[in-house]
Amino acid sequence: MNRATALACANIAFIKYWGNRDAALRLPLNNSISMNLDHATTTTTVAFDATLNDDEIIIGGQAANDAPRARVVAHLDRVRALAHIETRARVHSQNNFPMGAGIASSASAFAALSLAATRAAGLELSERELSILARQGSGSACRSIPGGFVEWLAGTESANSYAVPLAPPTFWDLRDVIVVVSTTEKRVGSTDGHAAAPTSPFLATRLAALPARLAHVRRALFARDLAALGVALEQDALELHFVAMTSIPPIYYWSPGMVRVIDTARTWRAEGLGVYFTLDAGPNVHLICEAKDADQIAARARAIPDTHQVIINAPGGAARLVPEHLF
Repeated sequence: MNRATALACANIAFIKYWGNRDAALRLPLNNSISMNLDHATTTTTVAFDATLNDDEIIIGGQAANDAPRARVVAHLDRVRALAHIETRARVHSQNNFPMGAGIASSASAFAALSLAATRAAGLELSERELSILARQGSGSACRSIPGGFVEWLAGTESANSYAVPLAPPTFWDLRDVIVVVSTTEKRVGSTDGHAAAPTSPFLATRLAALPARLAHVRRALFARDLAALGVALEQDALELHFVAMTSIPPIYYWSPGMVRVIDTARTWRAEGLGVYFTLDAGPNVHLICEAKDADQIAARARAIPDTHQVIINAPGGAARLVPEHLF
C-alpha cells in the first residue's frame, strides 16, 4: 500500500474567479489574485491499495456519497491516468474550518488531494503541474498549490492555466479575519454559480473592468498599500455578488448576518480602523487588515450578533506533505 498525506490552505481571492471559458477543464474567464490562509486548512491522506474493489472516500469522518464522492473519484481517475495505474484508493480528508460555507473548502481539499494522491501514486509533479491538476478538480484549488500571494493565469488551454506565486507569505503581514455567520452548507455551489454567470447582464461589464483592476491590485500588493488594495477588493467582491444575483436563476448568498458584519466594518473604518471586507461565494465575511489590528478586529467581530466563529489567518504557505497520516 502506497500512502501519502498532504496539507493545503484555503485561499481568499482579492480578484475573484467567477465564470468559466471551459467548464469541463475549469478554464476561467479571467485571471484572479489571492492569499493563502494559514488557519483554514485541509489535511488529506491517500493510499492506493490493491486489495480494494472500489474507492473509499471519507470526508470529515463520514463516508462521502453522491456528488462529493463523484468529484473525488473523478480526480483520482485523473491521477490514475497520469500514473498509468488502475488501483483503487482509500481517501480520508478533514478540514479545520466549516466546509461548503464559502470559505474555499474545495480549494484546500483538491489541492491537498492532488498532492497526496500523486505522491501516493509514485508521481512527483512540479508546482505548475500540480496547479494544473488541482484546477481540474476545483478551479480555485490551483491557487492553493503555491504559497503566499498568488495569481491564477487564466490561460487559453489546460497547459497554460495555472497559478504562480506573486510574493511569499512573509512579504506582507496581512491578516484575514473570517467572521463566520453561517456554518450551513450553501444551497448553490460554486460550480453551479460559474455555469450561471454568463446569463447575467453585468458579467461583460465586470470582465471589461478587470484588466485595470488586476493591475491596480498587483501594484497595491507590491507597495503594501492596504487602503489601495481594500478599495479594489471590496468593489470586486460586490461585483461577483451582483453577477450572481442577476444570473438566471438568481443566486443569493447574502444573509442578514453578512450585511451586519459589512456595515459594522465600514463603521470601524470610518472611525479610523484599517479594515476592508471581501466575500467569497457564501454568507461569511473576510475582514482584511494588517497584523497590528487583527486581535482588536477579531474581538469586536465576536460581539456582532450572528457571529458563530472568528478565524484569524496570516498568509499561508504552499501545499505540502506532512508525516502524520489520518489512517
